[in-house]
Amino acid sequence: MSTLSTLKLVAVKKPTHIPALQHRRNKLSAKLWEQINLAQSQIDGKPFVVMKFRSVKDVDTGLRKQVEIPKRIKAWWFVADTGKVCFSVKYGTRTLELAKGKPSVQVESAQDLVKALSAIKSAVEAGELDSQIEEASNTLRKGFGK
Repeated sequence: MSTLSTLKLVAVKKPTHIPALQHRRNKLSAKLWEQINLAQSQIDGKPFVVMKFRSVKDVDTGLRKQVEIPKRIKAWWFVADTGKVCFSVKYGTRTLELAKGKPSVQVESAQDLVKALSAIKSAVEAGELDSQIEEASNTLRKGFGK
């Protein structure tokens, strides 16, 4: 009983559903995590591979099975005419405007790219880009309607 007395016990239940805004933040945060690791792997000269599962029908038996394949990750950054690295934050296929009329961030080097991506990720998790995420989500959703 002395071991349990050292812990802080609380009466809290796990929420059954998360708000849509928090789900969108988590989605963008996961994509930023991929971009940070992709940039860091290019700096280190190592490959960065994220695996995903795909359902494939077996030709011989006709049964469906799950196979693990590498996920294709496109880099969000490019080298501008000035020779500096620029990147845009994307939500789905939409580019987010981080400030009015300014959708890209310019950094000096690849090391600064990782730092800037990490800063954007922490801003997303803090909720600083909620309005931009909501706007991009609404425009994406309108494309599905008739």
